[in-house]
Amino acid sequence: SGLLPGVEVALVLSNRKEAYGIQRAIQAGVPVVYFPLAPYRKAGRPRTAYDADLAALLEAFRVEWVVLAGWMHVLSNAFLARFPHRVVNLHPALPGAFPGTHAIQRAYQAFRRGEIAHTGVMVHLVPDEGVDAGPVVVQEEVPIFPGDTLEGLEARIHAVEHRLLVQGLRQLLCSAPSPGGPR
Repeated sequence: SGLLPGVEVALVLSNRKEAYGIQRAIQAGVPVVYFPLAPYRKAGRPRTAYDADLAALLEAFRVEWVVLAGWMHVLSNAFLARFPHRVVNLHPALPGAFPGTHAIQRAYQAFRRGEIAHTGVMVHLVPDEGVDAGPVVVQEEVPIFPGDTLEGLEARIHAVEHRLLVQGLRQLLCSAPSPGGPR
């Protein structure tokens, strides 16, 4: 792509049918796969089976790096072992602050209680099953202003996320060779 020279998006995969990334991928002519967890749960299959099948699917598309943006499941070692040091996550908070879901809302509430003055965004590697933890590639603080609404804060954080994700991926994918070359 123009933002990441020499990097090819092999696939956009989502566990949510309504994900905006699916629409954008279709418009860009990038292959798309919807891969929900619910059928595995309904059939009583373990989470590790889902993750192993997910990894096999990505390998079939010759994916070398996995970028999580809006992926709301913690990946198990059944998945992570297949992509060692090649899973990148985007999270709308700074390291150690507000891991897991609803990070922006929780930061906004903490600000309203007078506990924090800023939040942030980080791009980090996912080495294990920890939640929003791992070596940070890039991070940036996002101030919270007294007149902010939750929607306004979300919009500012999303703008930083879009920019920081490209910056972090450029750092990881364009400066160091990956197995078989960047994708």
